[in-house]
Amino acid sequence: MLLGSIDRTPPPFFRQGLSALTKLALCSALAVFLMVADVRFQLTQPLRALLATALHPVQRGLLAPVEGIESAFRYVAGLETAIANESAARQALASQALRVNQADQLQAENARLRALLDVRAGLQVRSQAAEVLYESPDPYSRKVVVDKGLAQGIAAGSPVISEAGVIGQVTRVYPLSSEVTLLTDKDAAVPVLNIRTQSRSAAYGSATGDALELRFMAGNADVQPGDLLQTSGVDGVYPPGLPVAKVVTIDRKVDSGFAKILLAPAALPDGVRHVLVLEPIGLQLPPRPEAAASAAAAASAPASAASAGHTKKAEQP
Repeated sequence: MLLGSIDRTPPPFFRQGLSALTKLALCSALAVFLMVADVRFQLTQPLRALLATALHPVQRGLLAPVEGIESAFRYVAGLETAIANESAARQALASQALRVNQADQLQAENARLRALLDVRAGLQVRSQAAEVLYESPDPYSRKVVVDKGLAQGIAAGSPVISEAGVIGQVTRVYPLSSEVTLLTDKDAAVPVLNIRTQSRSAAYGSATGDALELRFMAGNADVQPGDLLQTSGVDGVYPPGLPVAKVVTIDRKVDSGFAKILLAPAALPDGVRHVLVLEPIGLQLPPRPEAAASAAAAASAPASAASAGHTKKAEQP
């Protein structure tokens, strides 16, 4: 092949058109024109809206996994927040239930204290308010310990009452506390008066420690279930008129001359927290004539001895 027959023109790929600077100037002018046209005349707004509408499904499809992951994270976070809020609400509810229970207890205690103050206002004897500390650990007796003792002027034999009636009697006094024997104790006794018949008798504690009984009552005694008994005041310890018990059952035995009469105490000792310790009325009564005479003689003896001494000194030269 002859060399003159070879085509020496470059292929289309290597053909050079406009220069790079010319292309840059044309593209810059076109960009400026499009920006001015878009800003001033809104020429590309329909095209932009058309492209946005066409690409919207694609965008939604691409955002679906991201939104799903975000929704999962939000669900987990919301579930943890809900569990935490539920736990806090349960704790708040338990705290409120405890406060409501304490409020109910305080309300009941205030009612008992008001009733106790009303009882105290009606009494004609000196009294002191005391709080029950604990029950005696002896299983064979019914006793409680209160927080008043010798330092507060509590004397042995002092009656102890609540707003409902007689609780018991102080049987042992310590410097800062006292032991109270309850009426239901098997060794306790209190003189009582039947309000209906005005007959006197004595109520004793039972062996079970939860009731009282009238002993040595004749089988035909005028006692009926429901009779109310109160202190008679003849023992010099309990003031008269304090509620003691109510007649519950009567067993009139044929083979015995006495009736078995069970009583329910007016004041239940279980659950009582605040009580009144009364001064025995025997300490407030005037002394007996023979005791007053002996006291007067004992007081006059030192005076007589002193006057006799003065007389002897005067007779000496």
